[in-house]
Amino acid sequence: MTNIIEGQLINENDQFAIVVSRFNGLVTGRLLEGALSTFRQHAVTEERITVARVPGAYEIPVVAKKLIECQKFAAVLCLGAVIQGETAHHEYINMPMSSALMELSMKTGRPVLFGILTCQTLEQALNRAGGKVGNKGSETALAAINR
Repeated sequence: MTNIIEGQLINENDQFAIVVSRFNGLVTGRLLEGALSTFRQHAVTEERITVARVPGAYEIPVVAKKLIECQKFAAVLCLGAVIQGETAHHEYINMPMSSALMELSMKTGRPVLFGILTCQTLEQALNRAGGKVGNKGSETALAAINR
């Protein structure tokens, strides 16, 4: 017989933290709303959600680390948008940020969910923040619920 390992849905006491970047607020606001809406649809009350706002995506890992270390949260959702633009700044932000979040999750054994858009254009980001391609914030919340 095949052994199947899979997660379970949240329990009624689980609390969640969301770290969201203020930079590219047009996009990140939609990601946050998508996550909050998904939590509401799955009966996660506002009292069980903590939102921490940070200046930009580069600051997300340090706040996620503080939140995961307090051991209050079942998962920490990280929401942001790094749009390529005309310079290579996105390369200096995306790789260290994503590596830090993965390392944090691996070290703590707790879900640190990556809901950060790394797009070439604002249009692509908006399409992934409630547009044609769905809402990455919503997908991230659903992943937290189904861990």
